[in-house]
Amino acid sequence: LVTGDLRRRVERALDKGIECILNTQIKQDGRLTGWCQQHDKETLEPTKGRPYELPSIAGSETSDIIMVLMMIENPGERVKQSIIAASRWINETKIEGKRLERFQNNGKPDVRLVDDPDAPYLWTRFRDLETGEPFFCGRDGEPKATLEEIEQERRTGYSWYRPWGQKVLNAYPKWAAKHGVTETLE
Repeated sequence: LVTGDLRRRVERALDKGIECILNTQIKQDGRLTGWCQQHDKETLEPTKGRPYELPSIAGSETSDIIMVLMMIENPGERVKQSIIAASRWINETKIEGKRLERFQNNGKPDVRLVDDPDAPYLWTRFRDLETGEPFFCGRDGEPKATLEEIEQERRTGYSWYRPWGQKVLNAYPKWAAKHGVTETLE
């Protein structure tokens, strides 16, 4: 449906968008990992969003970006390496044997992480840019090591744990086979 000059402009815009995605991929100890929830429009560095959205490597956004990159029909080597590295990061950061439990706390909804050997994998929303450790943040903007340390309203009013990365783990083998990629996620 799109031809001529408009098609060329759309292709250039798409190429620039992919280049921006690749340029914002976060390195940790020299290794490519994932992406932040927000990146500065000038420097492309991870940046803060709302008070509880600190610069970090974000499980949800990283999973979505990987899936977008996997849709590229003929990915170049840089795109392939980006997908491989980010997919490995997803695999390395999965949480096994835990599930998010909803319960009532003083008559109000609350959540907590509980042991469950049969639970599907989970990923945290944010991981520290330096240490790679998960963190949670309330409206005070101060990172905490556990979900229980932030106020109840933020525990229940934000997606801190979800199965975001499962779609990547499911899609990676087929994508790798299609593009002749022999690297596994293990």
